[in-house]
Amino acid sequence: MPQDTILLAYSGGLDTSVCVKWLQEKHDARVVTLTVDLGMVDLEDIRSRALQTGAADALTVDGREDFVNEYVFPALQAGAIYEEQYPLATALGRPLIAKYMVEAARRVGAGAIAHGCTGKGNDQVRMDVSVGALDPRLKVIAPVREWGWNREEEMEYARSHGIPVEERKSRFSTDENLWGRSIEAGELEDPWLEPPEDAFAWTNPISKTPEEPTYLEIAFEGGLPFSLNGEEMRPVDLVQHLNALAGRNGVGRIDHIENRLVGIKSREVYESPAGVVLHAAHKALESMTLSKEQARMKRHVAGEYSDVVYNGLWFTAHRRDLTAYVESAQRHVTGSVRLRLHKGNCVVVGRKAAKGLYSHQLATYDRGDAFDHRASEGFIAIYGLPVRTQAREQGE
Repeated sequence: MPQDTILLAYSGGLDTSVCVKWLQEKHDARVVTLTVDLGMVDLEDIRSRALQTGAADALTVDGREDFVNEYVFPALQAGAIYEEQYPLATALGRPLIAKYMVEAARRVGAGAIAHGCTGKGNDQVRMDVSVGALDPRLKVIAPVREWGWNREEEMEYARSHGIPVEERKSRFSTDENLWGRSIEAGELEDPWLEPPEDAFAWTNPISKTPEEPTYLEIAFEGGLPFSLNGEEMRPVDLVQHLNALAGRNGVGRIDHIENRLVGIKSREVYESPAGVVLHAAHKALESMTLSKEQARMKRHVAGEYSDVVYNGLWFTAHRRDLTAYVESAQRHVTGSVRLRLHKGNCVVVGRKAAKGLYSHQLATYDRGDAFDHRASEGFIAIYGLPVRTQAREQGE
């Protein structure tokens, strides 16, 4: 009787390398791996490593275009920043990985999907819930959650089974994709301690940033960035270019005490140079093109959207409904924003929009002022009527 097939989301690290052999032993299964490149992965190297660990086959997917176009930029349009700090890099990547996993599981005839998420983090929820939404018939296995080993025990298992794994070069645990880099563990677990410089990889320390500021002009159409300094770019190229430019200027570091979905607070350190710049530019352009009421509603939607993404609910009707509002609100978010990057700071210094709601004739105090000052007297009388009425009838 043929073995059952399990499809494993494979990163090439210690956890998922050990998972291959563990799944073969524990479930007497044929293990096929899938590695997804969301921007920071050497697919051929990891594919070779998966086969060395004993995988029956090792599949790879270049998901960079899908990631930016279908996940990152829609979240940018929504203004989705979890707890006003985290641009949701890892959180946005997980549902796409789950989607690729479900598609691949169908191709290879797998009855179960496995991943290397721990039982303490948010990613287990994002993966399990996403798979369940896309194909509830698939079983989800989380070996790391089941075995509960520490790193030393994992290394011992790897050595005893001849699994080729590299010793971890950093004391930090990291996750990377095009939209950001997450850094955990080590002394970062003490929220009183300043993150050490070797925790960062994408952003320069202030002492090594350029002395002169860098000016950028980013153009948007319908809330989507498409041009940098007058040069149209593919979305992936634009994000990569901004990561380099902003990172060189020390922009993009985030140090956050975060409320995890599983109920604990965690100190999270992030690098998201492109995310910080694009969110700042997008928000500035919205200030020109959204009405007061739209902007106020958009802030509520942004908070809800970020919670939905963070909590692993991408493939839900609620997220689709939020997206419908966002897309409608972005119809006129078209124009350009100028920013200054300098010594770790990203500052909006200019904005313009063809259909912007800012009117110089109404705003100016100089010649050309078109605002009817005399109308204010009647407006104030009506606006202040309930205030005067209450004061007259009820006193203090």
